[in-house]
Amino acid sequence: MEILRVEHLKKVYGFGYGKVVALDDVSFSVEKGEFLAIIGPSGSGKSTLLHMLGGVDRPSSGKVWVNGQDIYAQKEEQLAIFRRRQVGLIYQFYNLIPVLSVTENMTLPVLMDGRRVNEKRLEELLKVLGIEDRRYSLPNQLSGGQQQRVSIGRALMNAPAVVLADEPTGNLDSKNGQEILNLLRVSNEKYGQTLVMITHDESIALQADRVISIEDGRILRDERIRKR
Repeated sequence: MEILRVEHLKKVYGFGYGKVVALDDVSFSVEKGEFLAIIGPSGSGKSTLLHMLGGVDRPSSGKVWVNGQDIYAQKEEQLAIFRRRQVGLIYQFYNLIPVLSVTENMTLPVLMDGRRVNEKRLEELLKVLGIEDRRYSLPNQLSGGQQQRVSIGRALMNAPAVVLADEPTGNLDSKNGQEILNLLRVSNEKYGQTLVMITHDESIALQADRVISIEDGRILRDERIRKR
């Protein structure tokens, strides 16, 4: 079942001599439960692409469908609600609210929607992520690896249609980085969570089900690594 589709996506910044084409006619689709890695060097357009998939920035042309919904056909207010409910974002630098505890950071997207927290899911995520005993800690009381676990928990809390991870191991040492990749794989297998991860590291990309290579805003290669 297709959960994400991108058609002829293009993003241009500036104009005239200062024009930069960040994405150039990008098209692909992602099946529900798939773990896709998008790899490319710095400046290849991979971060721009991730922002387009998550409704963070609007494309110059082209379309993105998530769960059958044309996300850029929505007005800004609708798009903000869509991002909270349908997209989980994991960043390299965690983006946690410093004055909120672990559980408060994890449940923030739910509370912003005025909805009740699923306490059973919260407890399960805390256990799976190995941060049960840090639930009342503030971000500055956590290690980098623990902060990234909170970021993953926040992304999964709403059971979104797709989780988008932007270099999720880039700010961690190799041991913590591998642990985070293992947790992403667990979320993919345990919850059937669709994951799209960008990276510049081929060894990391090869842990996904499928790899798309991008350079100069264009897809160079789309290869399945393992069967699902």
